Amino acid sequence: MSNLDQAAVKREFAAHIGIDWADQKHFWTMRTADGKTQRGELDNTPEAVQVWAAELEQRFGGRPVAVALEQARGAVIAMLCKYAHLVLFPIHPNTLANYRKAFRPSGAKSDPRDADLALELLVSHADKLRRLEPDTVETRKLQFLTEERRRLVNQQTSETQRLIGWLKQVFPQILPWFEDPACAMVGELLLRWPTLPALQKATPKTLRTFFHRQNCRSAERIEERIAQIRQAVAATHDAALLETGILCIQNSVHLLEQMREGIAEFDHQIAETYRQHPDRAIMESFPGAGPALEPRLIAAVGSRRSGSNQPKA
Repeated sequence: MSNLDQAAVKREFAAHIGIDWADQKHFWTMRTADGKTQRGELDNTPEAVQVWAAELEQRFGGRPVAVALEQARGAVIAMLCKYAHLVLFPIHPNTLANYRKAFRPSGAKSDPRDADLALELLVSHADKLRRLEPDTVETRKLQFLTEERRRLVNQQTSETQRLIGWLKQVFPQILPWFEDPACAMVGELLLRWPTLPALQKATPKTLRTFFHRQNCRSAERIEERIAQIRQAVAATHDAALLETGILCIQNSVHLLEQMREGIAEFDHQIAETYRQHPDRAIMESFPGAGPALEPRLIAAVGSRRSGSNQPKA
């Protein structure tokens, strides 16, 4: 961007603002078109943001105000982007961190000073920043859904590892008996018979009925498991370990059940949103993508595919 272009950008806005956001309170620094600087604080509430945005609109007669902040998605962006007179410029965290080091080699963070730095970046390096131009509702919904599903799957993996860790200590036989210790069948078994001695008290008829109800139809596999249960030896008799382990195992079982239901609902919402997405035909034309990958491709590349994807903070 030439100096002439940058000057035109500056004239477009009645003021430029840098915000350093935090969970409780935000610091902002504003420079108006006449070069005057003002600083202030802003509570992290929708009500406070609304009052602040209204004051800016009234002060500058509805003219656009440029706002730079170290976030491309999140609570602050959600609260600010609904005001048409606020034009948002997300700054990548690494960009602000490197800019901060140019002035403070230690890289020490200071909330008011970071608001100043965000403002300086906005005013002096407009060509390095990109306006936040939200994608379509359908695309952003797919982005939110796929990202949150991935987080939930990661949580499920962590909770499964926690479950396995406790099973190894108090009920290790579960691991070779079942391929997936986090599946619904194992969860039901552990809630009903949380220890090997408790499981061994169940009659073969009761166990056969249980496995049938869990859609285990292989008579040979059922009989093999029943024989293994009868021959198994408890790993420990430590009451302290057993009582703690039972509590932790059953807690993990309940959490994993909720996560399975949550992931299934995410999958349903993703499929339904993708079914109605205008770009579905484009993604379906890609050979080998498939229904699982296609909506994630839209989420990854967006609907505005001219290089306008925003940096993630």
